[in-house]
Amino acid sequence: MEASTSATQLAQVHFNKSKPAQKREFNRQYLINKLNFLNFQDETILINLKHPNFNQTFSIQAIPLPCSSDELTCRWANSPATPPHIISYIFENLLINDGQKLLSVEPEVIELTNHGAKFRLPEFCHEVTTRKTRRYLSHGIQAQLMQNSSMFSGDLLDFSAVSFQVELTAHAPQTFQWINPHASATLILSDGKEIIYSGECIILKQTSNQEKRRFVLRSENSQLPRFKPKEFRGTRQELVPSPNVTFKHPMIQKLVDLKVVNVSGNGVSVEEDENSTVLLAGMIIPELNINFANSFKITCKAQVVYRRDCKNESSSGPVRCGLTILDMDPKDHVKLLGILHQAKNENTYICNHVDLNDLWKFFFESGFIYPKKYAYIQENKEKLKQTYEKLYTQSPNIARHFIYQDKGTILGHMAIVRFYENAWLIHHHAANSEGQKNAGLGVLNQIGRFINDSHSLNSVRMNFVCCYYRPENKFPNHVFGGVAKTIKDPKACSTDLFAYLHFNQEEHSTWEINSPWTLSKTRPDDLAEFELFYEHESGGLLPNALDLEPGMIHADQISQEFHNIGLSKERHLFSLKREDKLNAIFIVNNTDLGLNMSELTNAIKVFVLETENVKKDIFFQVISLLSKNFKKSEAPVLVFPHNYVKEQKIEHEKNYNFWILNTQYTDNYFKALKRLLRFIQH
Repeated sequence: MEASTSATQLAQVHFNKSKPAQKREFNRQYLINKLNFLNFQDETILINLKHPNFNQTFSIQAIPLPCSSDELTCRWANSPATPPHIISYIFENLLINDGQKLLSVEPEVIELTNHGAKFRLPEFCHEVTTRKTRRYLSHGIQAQLMQNSSMFSGDLLDFSAVSFQVELTAHAPQTFQWINPHASATLILSDGKEIIYSGECIILKQTSNQEKRRFVLRSENSQLPRFKPKEFRGTRQELVPSPNVTFKHPMIQKLVDLKVVNVSGNGVSVEEDENSTVLLAGMIIPELNINFANSFKITCKAQVVYRRDCKNESSSGPVRCGLTILDMDPKDHVKLLGILHQAKNENTYICNHVDLNDLWKFFFESGFIYPKKYAYIQENKEKLKQTYEKLYTQSPNIARHFIYQDKGTILGHMAIVRFYENAWLIHHHAANSEGQKNAGLGVLNQIGRFINDSHSLNSVRMNFVCCYYRPENKFPNHVFGGVAKTIKDPKACSTDLFAYLHFNQEEHSTWEINSPWTLSKTRPDDLAEFELFYEHESGGLLPNALDLEPGMIHADQISQEFHNIGLSKERHLFSLKREDKLNAIFIVNNTDLGLNMSELTNAIKVFVLETENVKKDIFFQVISLLSKNFKKSEAPVLVFPHNYVKEQKIEHEKNYNFWILNTQYTDNYFKALKRLLRFIQH
């Protein structure tokens, strides 16, 4: 038993001292049912006693035993700590904490012993206090309070949506004098596995114990900017029927079920009753389920990012809370986005099941597969069909497709594939003449929404988005090229011009590299040298997006992702050196034929650092050696910088701009796109 200054719940002791006006009455049967429920849940009541000499109130927890009549027997919850002279104390009342309300009971004392007490229950009890927000007892949650570089550890005892009570221990040389009660402190709560809450708090009150002390803290923040604020956020939609969210509360392990107000690809907002709110701004929910009409559910990790009262003229009202999605299985996220895209525009689909014959028909009729392109791919058309069967029917994590379809007819198509560890490649943008404007812009808008909703999810691995386009193609040059020019920051969005050619192995002999030239596997220090060259030449994002940073040289998780669906992806880096000085880097990308129709994902990329030293014959000697990796007679080659092929008079077929967007700058992208197209949907 403890003095009131360190009672089990400081707020409850306050109720006894202030003796607020009584409110609603409850009869004995209601009281008995409540006591039996507490026994069933292994919960306690609070019994208040007064010292016979010092006029000081004490509070002790007691366990109510099963009750069927007007007699109630209780057992002290912490009987070993009960003082031997408890029978001399004066009984005042017992309190039943029912969340936001407190029941005050004044029974007749039948017996008071060192082991417990027996009472005769009154005909009525009263509600004496109604809290604005309910408090919940917590078990097993570790607490850390940090202030001015000192940290105290302990446990969370109870909490509401806006305040906490923690018990902390001071370990030498720590002293509670180090805590300034007039300054804010940072509270961190964890469940032993991960942090479930952190936030700035102010200290409302504390006990005066020396080694262990209890603090009542109030959260200072009702809104948490988890991510960088964005002007162009995910579209919030109200669905009919509206889904529910269910989760086990990390602090009380209680199942919570709330109706969703609106949902986007980034999160949901829900409403709670003000008196029983359980969501705290900043709290992590390790496993949250979004349930759609009990037919299927989507699971994610989420965090409460804001809570705000929705009061009008009434004194109370619902509390609206926003939860952001921290991470989600990519396939579940596609399901969520599919629902949202359909709700926004019934003709837009994401990763839907496609009749591949209809898709191939669309590619030919829209002119996406033109005669020269088909001549290049036709000898491998069966392998091409097999690749697309895997990409479009197995719902892989590495690929997404977007289709604009009306009355069963495909009018527009766009696709994106994760080709690098943290970068996705946009390709296959096409629309037929019937739906050129709506369909073409529709799928472009879809892919923009997908990027905006997905890039913050770790499981999607989307730090960068990139695409190739030919400068003479007006639409992509206007959109992607125009965005880069409008943003005017190569660290946010960059373009690099490559020369494109085919190397025909049958037309060249197999050459060998002779001294003073060497061709060897690229080392991290070679990539460090390449970064310096590229920064001087371009200053863009290419080394970051294409995994050409020194620390990424052995990164190969993406190859396993391809292997998981029966596709292949290999990357080999070679350094061409003259007398140990780096002159060029060659990247051999080898994938299944047709992953990209122009074979830009199945090509040799060449970065020439010393354009004067690497003569035309040396260039082709290296290409001849490396092209043996390709099953086709012709190996596609992309060369940077573009002026190298001019200086060495190397014939090339066309040019490609390689466009890269850093997804931290999606707002800049949408602002530029809106200005360019004067079309964007939210």
